[in-house]
Parts: sequence; C-alpha cells; structure tokens
Amino acid sequence: MLQISSKPPKKTILILFTKASLNILPFFDIEEKKTIQNKLNDGMQIISFNKTQKNYFLIPIEIDVTKKEDSVNEKFRILGNSIFKTLKENKETEVSVEVLGDLSKEYLASILLGINLSEYEFLKYRTKPKAYGLTVSIDALLLDEASVNELNLITESVRITKDLVNEPVSFLTAAQYSKEIQKIGEAAGFSVIVLDQKEIEAEQMGGVIAVNLGSSAPATFNILEYKPKKALNEAPLVLVGKGVVFDTGGLSLKPTRNSMDMMKSDMAGSAAVVGAMYAIAKAKLPYHVIGLIPAVENRPGYEAICPGDVITMYNGTTVEVLDTDAEGRLILADALHYAKRYNPELVLDFATLTGSALRAIGKEASVVMGTAEKTIKKKIKKAANSTGERIIEFPLWDEYGDYMKSDIADLKNLGPMDAGAITAGKFLEHFIDYPWMHFDIAGPAYVSSNYNYRGKWSTAYGVRLLFKFVQNQCKDVSTKTEN
Repeated sequence: MLQISSKPPKKTILILFTKASLNILPFFDIEEKKTIQNKLNDGMQIISFNKTQKNYFLIPIEIDVTKKEDSVNEKFRILGNSIFKTLKENKETEVSVEVLGDLSKEYLASILLGINLSEYEFLKYRTKPKAYGLTVSIDALLLDEASVNELNLITESVRITKDLVNEPVSFLTAAQYSKEIQKIGEAAGFSVIVLDQKEIEAEQMGGVIAVNLGSSAPATFNILEYKPKKALNEAPLVLVGKGVVFDTGGLSLKPTRNSMDMMKSDMAGSAAVVGAMYAIAKAKLPYHVIGLIPAVENRPGYEAICPGDVITMYNGTTVEVLDTDAEGRLILADALHYAKRYNPELVLDFATLTGSALRAIGKEASVVMGTAEKTIKKKIKKAANSTGERIIEFPLWDEYGDYMKSDIADLKNLGPMDAGAITAGKFLEHFIDYPWMHFDIAGPAYVSSNYNYRGKWSTAYGVRLLFKFVQNQCKDVSTKTEN
C-alpha cells in the first residue's frame, strides 16, 4: 500500500537516483560513495546499506528517462517488481521513498505501481497463510495525494479481478459469482441485476442455455451499470465479459493436464469487466458504463449438448455446434445481442476465447479485432500501450465469414484449423450492429509462472487498460466541451 507522509524518513529508506546525482547522495560520506560507485560499476541494480540504525536501498535509474515512450513506463513498472522482491527478501514492511535526479512524477508513479501490484498473493486456501504486507510512504512533494490514491485504487481493482479468477469452481459457481459481483458493486457504487436460470430461459438465450446444459448448477446473466448523474456520454459504453466459471470442454473434453487444470480462469474476461467497473465507479469517472456477464459452467453432463447439435441463439440465428469446447462464443453472442437494447456508443468484449490467439502472439498481448472507427481503435491502442496491456489487431475480412457457414444451419461454431482467433471473432460479428471491438485475452490473462509485476496465475489483464481508456474518454469529451 502507498501512503502520503510528511514525517521524517522511516527506519528503511528507498533512494531512487540517477548516476549523475551520485555525488549529492545524502546520508553517505565520500568513502561510502566510492563503495557505491564500485558496486554500480559491477552492475548491481539494487545496493543495500546499513548505517546509523537505518537500512538504505539504493536504486540507480539505468533507464533513459529522456525518452517519452510507453515502453519506458513498462520498464519502470518492472523495476518496481525487482525492488519489491528485494524488500520482501529482506523482510522490510515499511519504507519511505527519496528521489534524487531527473525522475518525472509519471515515471515515479510507474515504479510505485510496479511495487504495489507485486504485493498480491492468493492465500485464501492456505491453512497457515504467511501474508506479507508492505507500506511505502511518499512525500506529497514527490507525488500528490490524488495520484497516490489512484495507484492504490488500480491495485485494489486488480486484486479484485485476480481473486475472482483464482477462485476454484468449488466455490465460484455461476450463482456465487453473481453474489460476489453484487458485493463488489455495492462497495464501488454500481448496480447489479442478476437474471437467474428461469429468466434466462424466458429470454430464450439459446447460447447461454446450451452451454450450461451439462451442469447441475444454474447459469446466471449479470447486468452491471454505473450511471453517474452528469455522464459525459449520451449513449453508454458496454463491456461484455466471457464468464465460463469452469470449462471442461463439454463432451469435446479437454486433456486434464496443461489445459483443463487451468480452466477456472475461463471467466477472466468477465472478471476484468468487474475490476474495471469497480475502478471506474470508485474513481467517480463521469462516464456511463454497462457490463454484461453471462456466467455458465461447461460440463459433460447427461443433458450436455453434443457435437452436431443445432441450437437457436438469442437473436434467432441457428448454429451447428461442431465442438462443445468452442462454447465461449456462444454465450458472448447472446450477450452481444442483449447489448443492442442500450443503443451503445461502443461495445468492448473480453474473453479467453481461443488457443489460436495464444499460439499467435503468446502472453505478451491480446488479439483484437472489430468494427469501431479508426479514432476509437487509436484510443484503445493508446490506453493499451500506456498501461503495458498491449494489443495486436487482426483483420476481419469478409472471406473469414465463409469459414463459419454451416451446411445445415445459419452458422457453425467452429471453423478450420486456420485463423482460429479470427474466425471466432467473425462468428461474434454476426451478432452486432454497433461499433464493437473484441479482445481475445487467452494469452495474457493467466500465466503458469511469475510474470514480473503481473505475478503468477491471474494477471487481471484488461482492468488497467479499460480504466485508462475511460479516463482518457472523459478527458477528451471534457476538452471538446470546453472548446
């Protein structure tokens, strides 16, 4: 946690400095500075000193701070992760920060965010949890209170998403997921309406119903809404998230090792929507945002849909289900059709949708595609790059639509081996009539080993991107209004 403090430095002091400012380092005499210089020459990234009952951790800024590039902020966030690991290894729980040299508030904030995000641990199921907590104090002259509060809010929102994704289905059924979302909405200030199984059936959401047929637990459809009194947008931004709380693949069963064992994460797209809504509402951003989350389990139960079955979607389209493991697009399609009733300015959907996206670009970015105009795509890319939650746009050429034509129904839910991420997006495009972008986050949403400040397992990909996008939208609209 970060906090503003005007008190004298604590027992442990973190000093961020550029090499040019080495000679003016406080607290150290000439001989000690020579020792520090020798350690710098040896390539040490973090130098520790114990002196006069105080612990000092000196971090030389090796990154070129004259470059105004998004990649620099990411390097500083990763540096924050290295600092955090050192402080944890040394069992430091309270530190204060000093800055010497030319380090902008933006770059300082990136370091602190990297430290903050690195602290996350999921310990709920440990019988003897050993939680580690770190408090970092910053003088208001280095970073103002509003900036510190925002960094803490982003961290809290990421934690909420990570907790949801890391929960096993033994706890987080679709019904329990809805209860958790309601609690989060109450805490943040957004409303939550939950449609239960009977209401879903009454609405005739064929995709949601079909995917959940094999489960003994009921499905839910969650409608989240944050509508401030003086919203800057006339039509809402709608966020749609895939909420498969566990995906066995259905009758098209996944292998149990290195595939199914990670499938509690198949609701990571919806959890990103929840975390982003929490941040937007808590920050009181003047923007009308709606979240739609269909929540299901894809199980191979007695009544599960079979490969070759034909289902009727919410919008009346018939779909031949060739693979029950291509289920995410079925529930997303119903949610995308539901979004039409809001006449949205833009719809963004997030889903751990295809292994093809992961194989194409790995965990370093998400695959995106859609029909939004170029200016919106540019804004999304700006938010993605500035947060380090990068995107790569794939095309939605008409030819890909032919891949999804069925011999016996309007569509089929699976195309050929080629262009799997794109054909999934092309399937979804059939259900929209508004500006839309699809984020396939199968690569970056969940990782099996430590991934810098993002940690292990859930990374909460999308939360920071969406918050920054809405924040930028508020600034852009306000600027236009003033002009």
